[in-house]
Amino acid sequence: KYIEKRGKIPISNTISDRPQEANNRTRIGDWEADTVIGKRGGACLVTLVDRKRRFLLSSKVEKNDSISVKNAMIFCLKEQPCHSITPDRGMEFAKHAEISIALEKVKFYFPLPHHPWQRGTNENTNGLIREFFPKKFDFSTINQNHVDIVEDILNNRPRKCLGYKTPLEAFNEEQAKCCT
Repeated sequence: KYIEKRGKIPISNTISDRPQEANNRTRIGDWEADTVIGKRGGACLVTLVDRKRRFLLSSKVEKNDSISVKNAMIFCLKEQPCHSITPDRGMEFAKHAEISIALEKVKFYFPLPHHPWQRGTNENTNGLIREFFPKKFDFSTINQNHVDIVEDILNNRPRKCLGYKTPLEAFNEEQAKCCT
């Protein structure tokens, strides 16, 4: 196991170990995870994006700490297909082993330090979120309903990479294929 020196977060798997299905975007349920930080030390958003269909799940948390992030991720993903999760190496993901257990042993794959492009789907989606919540936005001034509205807007925005389907349409079509 690799141990991150800046925060001592245990790295269970590196991105080079991630399954080819996740790398090649051949299935839904391979998620990239991050947080969107607002005003320093305050509330933030936990974002999860499906690599294949760009479908966004997001949750407001009152604090950017590992317990809040763990609870938000479990809540968001408990009813979703979930094969892998690729977060950044932030301390807010220190409880990834507990998340893994709660989500039926889903594996986490960590990118190299300072390599945000290895989670480019999530980074791009966080950029879209910034259209609504700019840097230094005070997330304590909104509730989950506001976050859900933005999530809904982004999941219903057609994407060129999806043949101009929306992430919601593409994700639902893929889920229907899996269940037939």
